[in-house]
Amino acid sequence: MTECVESGWISSSGRFIAEFESGWAAYCGRRHGIAVSNGTAALQAAVAALDLEPGDEVIMPTFTIVSCAAAVLAVGAVPVLVDSEPETWTMDVAQISSRITPRTRAIMPVHIYGHPVDLDPLLELAGRHGLAVLEDAAEAHGAEYRSGSGEWRRCGGFGALSCFSFYANKLVTTGEGGMVVTDDDALAERLRSLRNLGFRPERRFHHEVLGFNFRLTNLQAALGVAQLERIEEIVARKREVGALYTERLGEIDGLTLPVEKPWARSVFWMFGLLVDEATGLDATALAGRLAEREIETRPFFLGMHEQPALHRLGLFSGERYPVAERIARQGLYLPSGLALTDEQVETVCAAVRESLA
Repeated sequence: MTECVESGWISSSGRFIAEFESGWAAYCGRRHGIAVSNGTAALQAAVAALDLEPGDEVIMPTFTIVSCAAAVLAVGAVPVLVDSEPETWTMDVAQISSRITPRTRAIMPVHIYGHPVDLDPLLELAGRHGLAVLEDAAEAHGAEYRSGSGEWRRCGGFGALSCFSFYANKLVTTGEGGMVVTDDDALAERLRSLRNLGFRPERRFHHEVLGFNFRLTNLQAALGVAQLERIEEIVARKREVGALYTERLGEIDGLTLPVEKPWARSVFWMFGLLVDEATGLDATALAGRLAEREIETRPFFLGMHEQPALHRLGLFSGERYPVAERIARQGLYLPSGLALTDEQVETVCAAVRESLA
């Protein structure tokens, strides 16, 4: 960071941007990285790069951040939803085939809270129907998926395009920031133009398309480069915290904890849990009890099909997704930051036990 400031290159040009892009792309097993201003911008630029037409459809989970639907709507396309898988809370891949129509153009798998989507059947289905796969790996820095061949690959290395967020609560952060990674030379060139107002390297102020101002600064990239140097340490610590919580909360009646499927290496970006209805509590009630004990929590996502802003656009009327609805009402996540100590994990677990007593 000091070197960046002293160089004078603190805005959207400078060597740290290229270092961060190439380093993160290589970490994900990709050829190209295109840094942008945030994770939402990454999704919007990636969707725009696919050249979807109005009315084209993109299949995604209902249980995700609203940015996923907003990026699709921004180009006039239509988000089509599937429910969650009840154990991993990621999209239920088995439901995708029934949602494919002649207008379907892409599938957007979203890795939830650090656990990968089951990608093999999704990729097979996409290939069979000629659909683009736009992977949202914003919550899965360093998470891995094992394909049927036995090969472990990092999330962010699948499909045509993969998107990341480097928001403050992510494993690697630039404060605000994001990136799209891809192996496709043409998509990478288009993304670099789109993030920078549609400028072209051969003629800067001549615009064939209207782009965005989605540039990341060199100062932010310098912060990312420094963290990338210790990414293995960061991932290891997140997994340690996940293991500590699992060990100490695993025997408490009335809780459902995150799973790690045999084909997944989760990074436990957030340690979520579900409180069983038999306790007489929902997530809001449990969060209130924990707040009384000075433990801050966050609620789970509310499904896209229950978002008032999307209802006002005429979307998802009457649609029901029971798994996503249940986990939205019964789920919360506990303190999960990298600064969390083992002693603080113990304190949180004690408060959870007391809150359920």
